[in-house]
Amino acid sequence: MSRIGKRELVIPEGVTVTVEDNVVKAKSSKGELATTFNKLITVEVVDNKIIVKRANETKVAKQLHGTTNANINNMLIGLTDGFTKELEAIGVGYRFNVAGNKITINAGYSHPVIMEVPSDLKAESKSNTELTISGIDKQKVTEFAANVRKVRKPEPYKGKGIRYKGEYIRRKEGKKAA
Repeated sequence: MSRIGKRELVIPEGVTVTVEDNVVKAKSSKGELATTFNKLITVEVVDNKIIVKRANETKVAKQLHGTTNANINNMLIGLTDGFTKELEAIGVGYRFNVAGNKITINAGYSHPVIMEVPSDLKAESKSNTELTISGIDKQKVTEFAANVRKVRKPEPYKGKGIRYKGEYIRRKEGKKAA
């Protein structure tokens, strides 16, 4: 049986969870999140705990068991602590500028790249080379951070580009002089 699937999730203080049909809804002072799950999975709220069970031992049910449990756990973490992704721009002239709900990225192109921050996320810039994206939905935070990183991926020769904070870039050796 899936270890992640059979763990019992404790509902934190200040979070209310309801299960209707195939939808789990969680609400706190930070916001509200909902996730749908397959009919092969049953979710029960018993004594301030969430229990995820599967209907049978088919391969699909086993795959969805742990995934459903992890998605619900991410909802609970997001509603209590939230999620953040930190990015940094490495390179001469590479920088971020946050103004309202728009991020202007200078990444070595002939023009700045302007990206609009989704309404449920928050972007902050500590310095002009560091960017922090935060929100309650893990999937949206990481997807938007990946889209920002995609503007100029780090290259392996000089290491220039936009990378996650702490990300290791494997470097390649350049051409040898004859």
